[in-house]
Amino acid sequence: MERRAFLGSLGAPILAACTVCMAACSKSSGSSSATPVSADFTIDLGTNLLTVGSTIVQSGVIVVRLAAGNLPASFTAVAVACTHEGTSINYNAAGNKFICPNHGSTFSTNGTVTLGPAGSSLKQFNITINGASMRVNG
Repeated sequence: MERRAFLGSLGAPILAACTVCMAACSKSSGSSSATPVSADFTIDLGTNLLTVGSTIVQSGVIVVRLAAGNLPASFTAVAVACTHEGTSINYNAAGNKFICPNHGSTFSTNGTVTLGPAGSSLKQFNITINGASMRVNG
């Protein structure tokens, strides 16, 4: 078989395989693969989140100490899954923001998108404090 005929015979199967692969791997730009989370848990502030910038991830939520003192305003709790593709976000204490390591989306401490490609905010959770016990729910 000539090279031209051989390469021509491969065209259709390769094109079909590439089409299936691309369809399986693609996501629309505004979609979110992250499932909404609900949470209800407690954290012992006597042993956890002792320093500003420290974090805990629990039940799909990242909790961060933003300031000294055991007041609800000293903390934030948001969904840990980026709203773009569901990758776990990290807290950047120097920038006081959440960053997705996958595509670089950034979020404020209340979960608002500050840089895409994420198109929607992270879910923020309620924080209540009773003594040294923090409750995160929502």
